[in-house]
Amino acid sequence: MSEMIQERQAPPGTGAEQSTTEQAKEKVQEAAGQVQQQVGEKAQQMRGQAAEGIRQQLDSRSTQAGEQVSATAEALRRVGSQLRQDGNGTPAQYAEKAAEPVERLGRYLTEADGNKILGDAEQFARQRPWVTAIGGATIGFLIARFIKASNPSQGGHQALPPAGSTGTNRSADGQSAQ
Repeated sequence: MSEMIQERQAPPGTGAEQSTTEQAKEKVQEAAGQVQQQVGEKAQQMRGQAAEGIRQQLDSRSTQAGEQVSATAEALRRVGSQLRQDGNGTPAQYAEKAAEPVERLGRYLTEADGNKILGDAEQFARQRPWVTAIGGATIGFLIARFIKASNPSQGGHQALPPAGSTGTNRSADGQSAQ
C-alpha cells in the first residue's frame, strides 16, 4: 500500500513510478515462472510414475501369459507324442511343429521385461504401419460388435407381439385403445 502512495506522490519524470511498477511486474513474472516450473516438474513426475506402473503391469502380465503359452506348447507336444504312440505320424508332426513357435512365444513373453516388449511393439509398428492400422481397426470393430451384442436394448431389436395377438391394445372394458 505504501508503494502505491509513493507512486502517486512521486513527481512525474523521476522514474520512481516506473521502477516500482517494473519491480512488481518482475516479481509477478518470477513467481509465475516458478509456479510453471513446479507444475512442469510435477507433470513430468506423474508421467514417469504412470509409465513405470504400465511397464510393471505389462511385465507381470506378460510373464503370466508366457507361462500359459508355454503350458499350451507343452500340451501340444504331449498331443503329438500321444498321436505318435497311436500310429498317427503325420498329425503328430503337425502338433510338434505347431508347438515350436508357441514355445518360442511363451519363452519370449516370460523372459522379456516391459521395456523390451514396448520397444519391440514400437519397432514392429514402425516397420509395418499398414498391418498396425488394419489390426487396430479390426480390434476396434470387434470391440464395437461386442459392446453392441452385450446391450440387448440397443441395436434395433424390437419385441414382437405375442402369438395370436392382433396388435391392438384392449382396455379393461374390452374397447380397443388405439
